[in-house]
Formats: sequence, structure tokens, C-alpha cells
Amino acid sequence: MIVEGGRPLEGEIHTAGAKNAVLPMMAGALLGRGRVHLRGAPKLRDVRFMTSLLRDLGAPTEQAANGDLEIDASGDLSSRAPYDTVRRMRASICVLGPLLARQGRVEVSQPGGCVFGLRPIDVHIRGLRALGADISLENGNIQAKVPPGGLRGARMYLGSAFGSTVLGTANVLMAATLAKGMTQIQGAACEPEIVALADQLNAMGARITGHGSPIIEIEGVDELGGAEVDVIPDRIEAGTYALMGAMTGGRVRVTGCRPDHLLILLDMMSSAGLPFEVGPDWIETQARDPREAPVRSTDVSTNVYPGFPTDLQAQWMALMTQADGISLISERIYPERWTHIPELMRLGADIRRQNNAAVVRGVDRLSGAPVMASDLRASAALVMAGLVADGRTEVRRMYHLERGYEAMEQRLEAIGAGVMMVEEDE
Repeated sequence: MIVEGGRPLEGEIHTAGAKNAVLPMMAGALLGRGRVHLRGAPKLRDVRFMTSLLRDLGAPTEQAANGDLEIDASGDLSSRAPYDTVRRMRASICVLGPLLARQGRVEVSQPGGCVFGLRPIDVHIRGLRALGADISLENGNIQAKVPPGGLRGARMYLGSAFGSTVLGTANVLMAATLAKGMTQIQGAACEPEIVALADQLNAMGARITGHGSPIIEIEGVDELGGAEVDVIPDRIEAGTYALMGAMTGGRVRVTGCRPDHLLILLDMMSSAGLPFEVGPDWIETQARDPREAPVRSTDVSTNVYPGFPTDLQAQWMALMTQADGISLISERIYPERWTHIPELMRLGADIRRQNNAAVVRGVDRLSGAPVMASDLRASAALVMAGLVADGRTEVRRMYHLERGYEAMEQRLEAIGAGVMMVEEDE
């Protein structure tokens, strides 16, 4: 993406469906012997990957032009998720729990995804073992089978040193819907994406309560069916566009979002002196002259929901490069999630890393330069920096961005950004 800096954004951007919600929801459809219709799913590279995986497993999946997904898992399914598909996306691990519960056995390659530090799957395995699963790791594959008599409900704790895990909670939650008896998950993830998954499973016939709190209870049922549900709006996308509007000093209204999912971000924006207004399903940044009303340096520390999202850490760092003063950004979820730092420094940012934190000293100006995106959220942060940098910024490896942001180029262009996507060899 080529970005010409110095243009305040102005206009409206509608929030797409949540990537981090729709991928587990797609995997959850494997539990039901019927059709699952997911309304308002985003059109993303990761959704295409998951669509391909579900088809390989024997569940015909189609995405309509409006984004709606139709998944039919009523037929016979395969129990094996191969490496060639799973390696491309970490969320592929979400098929482990539903396939184990429905098929009685499963073999899933250990997943790939963005490279910003180790993200172990031990919580997934610990939770499934608590339900009685026999699990082994062989030749890069997770092999699991249920005991005679099937999975059985259990009480368990799924927290870890870095807090609760969303995908780990999702996997165990899905498997427990078909386990015999009652399951109680303590230390469960409270993210809106887990609430969305549980709501979908309940619509399919599951009996889940407590989702959205650290303690979730699941009463197992014999079988799940189909359902038609909405995909929640993407809080990370909404937050990213709100920060872009604020950073450029523009008036940008992000519509179709859930401001109640972004209270911590809105609080930090207030602390940073960024003017905005909020409605029931929109956030609007207010016009300001960054020279007369500079961003105030504001410390953040990422944490599990409802704390500051790790998926907005890179974008907040880009904003803080324009702040008046020094800010401290601490990463409590993925301590190695700093691949955007050297690229922001290429644009003129003053950043120093200290263990699991980064010290950002605001600078008067950034200057355009070629930079390399290394993961999904780093891509968005580099585009943000390019929007305010002097001259031209070239952000390479933009395929990362396409994993989580639907048509960003067209949407930014529509609100006044000078952006253009070209093939790298051009």
C-alpha cells in the first residue's frame, strides 16, 4: 500500500463483522447436524482460509456477496485437518474441540498465523483432557480421541500466566456442549467474541450460561442442529478506524459498531485529549488541528477483556509517536509483540523497548519511507503512521492486513486518504 501523508480524514466507515468472532463461530457450526447461517460475516483472507478448511472436512461452506456465510455440516465429516490448510491461520485450532466432540477422534496440525512470539496451545489441551480426552502430540499433529462412553463434564480452570485465552476457552466450550453432564470453566475468557460464540451454540441447541463472565457453565446435550445468527461488529477494526480519524485530526464516524465493547479505548482517547462523540452504534472523532491541540502522552497496558486489547497495541503506539511527551506501552498478553517498532522507527519514530514495555517519545514529524509489515495489526499501525508522515510511505507485505481488514484501501480512499494498492514488483 502506498500512502501519501498529510490528509485529514473525513467521512463515514461502516464496521465489518468481527474476524475474531466469526472464525470460532464457523468452527462451531461443525457441531450441528444442520445448516448454520452467519449474517454479516466479513470478507477476509482468514474467512476464506476457514471456508477452505471446513470444505476439506466435509462441510460445504459458501459466502454470499453481502458476506453472509452458509455452512452445512449435516453430512459425514472428516476427522483430520491437514497441515497445508491449518498452517496458514492460527484460528484453525478451533476445529479441534468440535471435531473431537462430534467425531470421537481428531487429528489437527499445530497451527500457524502471525509471528510475534510463542502462543502455546497447552490451555486447549489441558481443558480437553479435563473432559476425558486422550491427547498426544506426534509429528507436528495434535491427536485426540474420546474415552469409552464419550466426553464427560468437569470443573476446570483455564487461566494462564497471561490471563485467560480466547481460543482455548472457545475450544473447550464447544467440546463441552456435547459432553455428558455439567461442565464449569473457571478463568474463562470474557471477550465479546466468546459471548457471540456461546449465543450461536445456544441457538443451535446448546445449554450455556455465564458467558461474558469468568465462570461459564455448560450442560451437555445429545445433539446440536442449525441456526441463523448475526456476527458481531469488529471492535478492533472500529477502534483502528477511530484512531486513524483522531490521529489525522479528522472527523470520522465509525458506524455499526459496539462502543460498549471499546470503553477502555474511549477512556484512553479521552486521556490523550482526543475529542470524540459516541452514539448507540457509532463513534465519531472530532476535527482538530494537531499543531494547536497535540495528542497528550498516555500510558497503556494491554490486558484481557475488558482491558486494553493487545490487538490495538501497535495502533496506539503509532498514535503516541505524535504525542507531546513520553508514553509507556506495556504488553501483558504477547510479550514479544513488537515487530512494528523498527518499522515505525524507519519513519522517524523515537521508541525504545524495555523488556515487555516500550517507551515512546513523541516527535514533531514522521517522514515517509518503505516499511515492511510483519503481522496483521502491525500493518494497520504502519498505515496509520503513513497517514500523518510527510511524503510517501510504502507498506509492503500487505497480505497480512487482508487477513483482518476488509477492503481497507477502498474504505480509506472514500474518506479522503491518499492510498493506493500495487503489486510489490511494480
